[in-house]
Amino acid sequence: MRGSRAVRAGTLVAAVAVVTGAVTAAGTGTAAAEAPGVPVAARVGSTAGVDWGECTAEQLSGVPDDQTGLYSCARYRVPIDHDDASLGTIDLALMKRAAKVPGQRVGSLFLNPGGPGGSGLRMPISGDSYFQPQVMDRFDLIGFDPRGVGDSNPLRCFTTAEDSQDVMGAMVPVPVSRNDISGTLAAYRDYGRFCERNAGALLEHMSTRDVVRDLDTLRAAVGDQRLTYAGFSYGTLIGSTYAAMFPQQTRAIVIDGNVDPELRTNDGVTYDLARAQGFEIALDGFLKRCDQAGDACAFSPGDPRAKFDELREHVRTEPITLPDGTEMDLDALTSAVSGALYSPAGFPELGEALQQAYDVLHPSAQNQSQAGGKSAFAKLPVRNGHADVRPDSPYTTDDSYFGVNCADKPIDIAQDEVPGIAAGADRESPTFGRYQVFSDIAACPAWPAAKTSDPYRGPWQAHTETPVLVVSNYYDPATQYRFGKQMAAELGNSRLLSVDAFGHCILGDSKGVDEAAAAYLIDLKVPADGQVFQPDVQPFSTPGQS
Repeated sequence: MRGSRAVRAGTLVAAVAVVTGAVTAAGTGTAAAEAPGVPVAARVGSTAGVDWGECTAEQLSGVPDDQTGLYSCARYRVPIDHDDASLGTIDLALMKRAAKVPGQRVGSLFLNPGGPGGSGLRMPISGDSYFQPQVMDRFDLIGFDPRGVGDSNPLRCFTTAEDSQDVMGAMVPVPVSRNDISGTLAAYRDYGRFCERNAGALLEHMSTRDVVRDLDTLRAAVGDQRLTYAGFSYGTLIGSTYAAMFPQQTRAIVIDGNVDPELRTNDGVTYDLARAQGFEIALDGFLKRCDQAGDACAFSPGDPRAKFDELREHVRTEPITLPDGTEMDLDALTSAVSGALYSPAGFPELGEALQQAYDVLHPSAQNQSQAGGKSAFAKLPVRNGHADVRPDSPYTTDDSYFGVNCADKPIDIAQDEVPGIAAGADRESPTFGRYQVFSDIAACPAWPAAKTSDPYRGPWQAHTETPVLVVSNYYDPATQYRFGKQMAAELGNSRLLSVDAFGHCILGDSKGVDEAAAAYLIDLKVPADGQVFQPDVQPFSTPGQS
């Protein structure tokens, strides 16, 4: 395997400081000041080209010296509203890694890591973590921060860090008590008021339709007649929307870790409850695999399912004090487990952490003698409840997550209905239901632009010359396998590659999928239908083990 997601995480986290700097005079959506060297997008047919230049040393952090010459960077100006130039412009940040074999260059391959809110700017630097060498040889990899994200005119609802901390600090990820529920809902209302006051004109133009229109402009600006694209997680909605809106400009699209576009853009409540079920499926799969793993999983003695349920119900009312003195409550348990499910490489650490907590409830002379040192929970990745980016992509400090999701997803309820929805979610998805409800379902009824944005809601048929390549894991927590099947069915002209794997997204971690994707991207060779692939490494095993 060319590199685990844990390794890729370390490579890209350093990008956070880079992509959050150098904001243009456009602020959060006002007209950008004219700046030299920033091409301005025009009507189709007269699109200005991208003026590529040198990247900064910070942007190239981690790139070997003998490869820096492959990289160039740019800013490209697009309208806030593609139908109304009077609202002003924003600048999109771009990075290109040139094809290693220019004489065999096919074109550009645009990349998006998901989110919404994931910075794609530095994705070309990690291209070899996702793609076969021949893809790197023959494509210019182009990463970009979508509008409102990172270095592309970040959507910001707050003018001071103190205001942000006051609002976000009042949100409880998994509120159970009446006080926590009412306080969290009030914090979301405060959040909406800050956004309405400070975010500017961009706030109403953050939908995926807007992002896709930017992407089509960028495609023309780099000189490609048709788009070649790879998107992960939320990035699959960008890819599917592009194929539906611009089928004649579509060359090849690979989408990995898929949303259900029809459900997501037409019934946000049902979609988010289905997302919670996806996490439950992944958790149940982990617990069964842990049981089968024996000594390789520290949580395997006894019945892992029963043990986990006991832990969850205990911390619902009373936190557990871990061996290092820290307290694990319901928020910490849910966040840690959801984050760990994104990458099966961390399953042994998850098993260790759960057993350590379980030992606190059932102390014995043996586990008391083994206690000491830092809690195993400290080793686990904690997922930001307001972002669904790939775990190896930095989440930048902006408010684009709700900016996009509340534009795309119709959450047609009043906020006072949320507690009842959460109670129902507890019954259907006892570990992750409430956690999922107190994100978009709680926030979007108070989001100021939820009713005034102009999202794309279908039709989804991809009348493209080449089928869209849809890749989906059986045990993907964030975008369950059923979503992948729905994506393929709704696009129609598509090919579904199923993978008997855990974790969120798989490109770079399954040789069979990677080879099929390379042949598709380079030669437009569509893989045979009905194939089920395997990951390079199974949970609780080492490379080379099946």
